[in-house]
Amino acid sequence: MSSAVQTAGDRRHPARVATIGVVLALVGLNVADHVLAWNSLWLGPAGALALLAYARAAGLTWAQLGLARHTHVRGLRWAGAVIGVVALGYLAGILLPQTRTAFLDARYHLPPAGALMSAFVIIPVGTILLEEVAFRSVLWGLLSRHARMWQVLLASSALFGLWHVLPAMATAAGNQAIGAAVAGLGPFARYAVVGGTVVFTALGGVVAGELRRRSGSLLASMGMHWATNSLGVLFGLLAWRLAS
Repeated sequence: MSSAVQTAGDRRHPARVATIGVVLALVGLNVADHVLAWNSLWLGPAGALALLAYARAAGLTWAQLGLARHTHVRGLRWAGAVIGVVALGYLAGILLPQTRTAFLDARYHLPPAGALMSAFVIIPVGTILLEEVAFRSVLWGLLSRHARMWQVLLASSALFGLWHVLPAMATAAGNQAIGAAVAGLGPFARYAVVGGTVVFTALGGVVAGELRRRSGSLLASMGMHWATNSLGVLFGLLAWRLAS
């Protein structure tokens, strides 16, 4: 083995160890949120800050984390474009009776004030902040040290999909369209919902990761994440009004 190859291997080993450490931390955060039911409004920011501190201690720069100042404007432009596209798609979805039921999620059958609180506070602070910092910032940066870009994209997206296993277990009971779609599967309905959610969110992770890669900014993927989740609540509010 040449000294150059050995040196490269020596550099990759600490990065792999640091990556494993982040994955284990994410498992703990996921259990704390969905099993122990800790308040995500403090768990999300606290977890995000801890992960960023860990990444900085591991030697990652702000640019490697997608948070460099010179990328903010480009990231916001990408985010704005994605938010516009998602908003148009959701609007078409609720205007069509055939697809409107997909927005009738019992978890978000809220009064207007509650929907606004969920869309602009609870979801961004309790969910998006932690997930984006975890998967498209810290994990992305650490993986980039010892893997090729396509491997970074696929690995971070697959882990993002698996992150949603626990919350997916309650989805069939809360969403009319999903519940009806799997009703004929009997005892296997929950497994179908969980598997479908993992695949769907992993694909979403691929799109978010590609936005992160192209823009160089975490703000781009955060914009997409906010659009798909928070706009879903706001348009869901409208869908419930149309269905009543």
